Amino acid sequence: MTTPARPSSSKQRGKFRPAPPQPDPTRDVAFDILCGVVEHRRMLENSLSRSATAHQAEARDRAAAHRLAAATLRHMGTLRTVLEPFLKKEPPEPVRVALMMGCAQLLFLETPPHAAVGTTVSLLRRRKLAPFAGLANAVLRRIAANGTSALDGLDQPRLDIPAWLWSSWTGLGKGVPRAIAQGISHEAPLDITLRPGAQAPEGGVVLPNDSVRLPAGTRVAELPGYEEGAFWVQDAAATLPARLLNVQPNEQVADLCAAPGGKTAQLAITGANVTAVENNPARLLRLKENMARLGLANVRTLQADAATWQPDASLDAILLDAPCSATGTARRHPDVLWVKRPRDLTNLTAMQDKLLAAARDMLRPGGRLVYAVCSLQEEEGPARARAAQAMGLIPAPFTPEELAFLPEALTPEGWLRTHPGLWLDKGGMDGFFAARFTRAT
Repeated sequence: MTTPARPSSSKQRGKFRPAPPQPDPTRDVAFDILCGVVEHRRMLENSLSRSATAHQAEARDRAAAHRLAAATLRHMGTLRTVLEPFLKKEPPEPVRVALMMGCAQLLFLETPPHAAVGTTVSLLRRRKLAPFAGLANAVLRRIAANGTSALDGLDQPRLDIPAWLWSSWTGLGKGVPRAIAQGISHEAPLDITLRPGAQAPEGGVVLPNDSVRLPAGTRVAELPGYEEGAFWVQDAAATLPARLLNVQPNEQVADLCAAPGGKTAQLAITGANVTAVENNPARLLRLKENMARLGLANVRTLQADAATWQPDASLDAILLDAPCSATGTARRHPDVLWVKRPRDLTNLTAMQDKLLAAARDMLRPGGRLVYAVCSLQEEEGPARARAAQAMGLIPAPFTPEELAFLPEALTPEGWLRTHPGLWLDKGGMDGFFAARFTRAT
């Protein structure tokens, strides 16, 4: 005779345990990324590499998580403001992160309300934050009911830029901080640089600097010609420093702090002999992989500290794209806005001066140097150009003819200054500063 199954202990108590929340790799990975940025001031990619969930997730889930995290960071000031009236007490930071993720899906990513609310509630339950699931359900339902009217009357550009950055950018010109904020508020398109003779992929738009721009979300590795090395990824603004170095065939050239290699490739296709110096082993590997895919035999890559490395002979030209705060890249890396602090600039500018002095000593008399940073900060741009002059480097200003396709980027001093508010009608560009010098003869 079959023995009847015994009821579970939960049934004996008259209670039923709710089914465990279903896995959701996209939200879990995005949550890990955002907690790393908001709580620990880790850059997004660093947070991604630390996420155990990310290592187990499929590529499409990681990509979707990256998009969700980036959208949340891009609008974080606005999201905090929208949520504030609904929070009587300050929730723990991870709970606020989850609420901002849900809110971002409702207001900026057009996620169906039931999905945005339900996945946020499930996320909190999976992450041992179940006591806050009811709060999330109530708050997000109310925001969903109001729709985008929750954004009415908010100065979103001002809210989404930390106060210290907004203040520092006022020196770039009237209205520039707001234009930068507008440029950062949208996901950036994909820009590529073509090898000479290569064809632009279908759907690409050729920009005035000859970059080819494709829609945001384009998967570069799936484009025809990628495996054959017909092009490389490079923001339109990032092409300018190497272009303005005016490298000639057979010149001896160094690209200092070279990874990931877009500028190295630009220098190499001129026919110059290029030494690409990179100190970070992981970044050096990426540089080597990119050079191998592009098949550039006239590039020598090596691991070294550019501040102490000595070439075998004096160089004709040097490109120094120095490590910096990277605030100019916030349209692609909105985590920069919330990770960087004013105090970070002290160590960075000291390093930049050290690299400038080292580069000066590598040049032959009359040799050329372009100093560049993907930063919008005065301390890392104009102030370093003045420091270079104090070291004995001679200014060699960029000319209107060299920047005829982008005259608004030429400063009165003959420096280059781009920012995300330029070419807004075309999709914007990253922020760069560059200055050119020669060594005294």
